[in-house]
Amino acid sequence: MVEPVLAVSDLKKHYPVRRGLLRRHAGTVFAVDGVSFSIAPGETLGLVGESGCGKSTVARTVMRLVEPTSGTIRLDGTDITALGKTALRPYRRRMQIIFQDPFSSLNPRMTAGDIVREPITFHRLAAGKAADQRVAELFEQVGLRPGQMRLYPHQFSGGQRQRISIARALALDPALIVGDEPVSALDVSIQAQVINLMMDLQRAKGLSYLFIAHDLAVVEHIAHRVAVMYLGRIVEMAPKLELYRAPKHPYTQALLAAVPVPNPTLKRRRQVLDGDVPSPMNPPPGCTFHTRCPLAQAQCRAEIPALRNLGGNHVVACHLA
Repeated sequence: MVEPVLAVSDLKKHYPVRRGLLRRHAGTVFAVDGVSFSIAPGETLGLVGESGCGKSTVARTVMRLVEPTSGTIRLDGTDITALGKTALRPYRRRMQIIFQDPFSSLNPRMTAGDIVREPITFHRLAAGKAADQRVAELFEQVGLRPGQMRLYPHQFSGGQRQRISIARALALDPALIVGDEPVSALDVSIQAQVINLMMDLQRAKGLSYLFIAHDLAVVEHIAHRVAVMYLGRIVEMAPKLELYRAPKHPYTQALLAAVPVPNPTLKRRRQVLDGDVPSPMNPPPGCTFHTRCPLAQAQCRAEIPALRNLGGNHVVACHLA
């Protein structure tokens, strides 16, 4: 068995809600409520779901940018969940993140070269001409010219800015890169270029990706396995081809039915979900999807379904699957 690069077990992130002059506790937002998954070396796990389901919170919690409420996060077999800032620093090199908006995630007062050089300098990997040469190599790897190192972020297009973000993520030779909707702010044609770049880098460097998106077509192109989130929990996870061919959870089926098909002659049955996503501050009892599920039964309203393996690494949290 190959040791996974990342192993997350029963991860939870709850935010207290305080109101009034005395800031009394008025409730809890269950942003992430018991998420478990693992990512093998060289594998891409796609994490999909509607806005507000907790995908970005998972990304930031895994990176320890926000502290988890409970659960464990293992990187290369080491539990990093409770490590302090000093002890965590060596593991920061092993995992990097690419944010959704490349403009807001890049310092407008720094040149592109300085932005990519900053983690190299901070971790004391190189200095002087050696650092300049390393930055120039990273620019070439992501499809930029070394001469562009002197330019500022506002002088680049959106796709080029995201390439700078990718170069910065690669600067420390990480094993894991978390992409928090890294292409959703880009034009469709540019999305394809960035996705292909990330796949090429993965093949060349053996990278592992946690790729977060709401576009199922993008995830289908890059992921090896796909996990579907709903209201803070994973409701289905399977190898890509298996999940797209035979989804088992009603929520996954509705998501896939909503994906546009570039064939005007093909007729597909739409599955329209009733109602809105419940509030993560007051999730419904039992299966959190039962308020919108057309197949819901009494058991669904009373019992929380556990993730069950249906064979072939296809797991689903549904009483009816």
